[in-house]
Amino acid sequence: MYAGIGIAILFVMVFGGFAITGGALGPVMEAIPHELLIILGAAAGALVTGNSLHGLKAFGGSFAKIFKGPRHNRQDHIDAIALTSRLMKMLRSEGAVALEPHVTNPAASAAFAEYPRLLADTPLIALICDTLTLIVVSSGTLEVHAVEDVMDHAMKTHFHEMHEPQHALSNLADALPALGIVAAVLGVVKTMGSIDKPPAILGAMIGSALVGTFMGVLLAYGMVSPMAGRLKQVLEADEQIFQAVKQVIIASLHGWPQPLVVESARSGLGHEVRPGLSELLDALRGR
Repeated sequence: MYAGIGIAILFVMVFGGFAITGGALGPVMEAIPHELLIILGAAAGALVTGNSLHGLKAFGGSFAKIFKGPRHNRQDHIDAIALTSRLMKMLRSEGAVALEPHVTNPAASAAFAEYPRLLADTPLIALICDTLTLIVVSSGTLEVHAVEDVMDHAMKTHFHEMHEPQHALSNLADALPALGIVAAVLGVVKTMGSIDKPPAILGAMIGSALVGTFMGVLLAYGMVSPMAGRLKQVLEADEQIFQAVKQVIIASLHGWPQPLVVESARSGLGHEVRPGLSELLDALRGR
């Protein structure tokens, strides 16, 4: 929501300020479609050249994240800690045989069924189930630091894929001013081909060419670069739930008391999604 408000403020202030100071919006509005055709067309070509089909799909989907914000809310983080704590408690009290059907087929698990929003998050469920399946099949012979290394590697790979659209958006922001210059240069070439025209016509043609530079810079620093920054914030916020799950598993394997396990996971969450310790403990008791 705030991204849309920011873009609206950007255009109102830039074009409104130009009009208030006596600028004529007519010639600018007339030139913008032609200049954008060149700039955005070149940008689209560069994106297709520099990305795979999977990367392009992820890039397109990233705009929804920019405007909607992080995927996981405060309740999701409570549920993730509660679910993982419940599974680790099952492992300790009932053994690997009782835990195995839940982690090998989470879609059919009564424990996972209580958290439908989490169950829809395939990478998160895969991290939980793959890690616990590894613990189950190893019959408790794995060292805790080895489990932590495996989880870190899995999360690193997933986070790298998550951030690919953000890197593509940042690269696009860096390229847009240069693409605006490309459009401006073509406008100047067109103007030079009409050098025999009256000064009024030449002035309009030069002004139209300069709109290309203006649009390239405006899009880069006013829209695309802030959107890349916002996307980074959203993706980093979505990483927190993975870290919380990891902390519950590792702290439980170390044999820490449950309140300390929960606090170690809770304290790593950002303030917007971090529940109170008492609230979290109450949620655990209610399951």
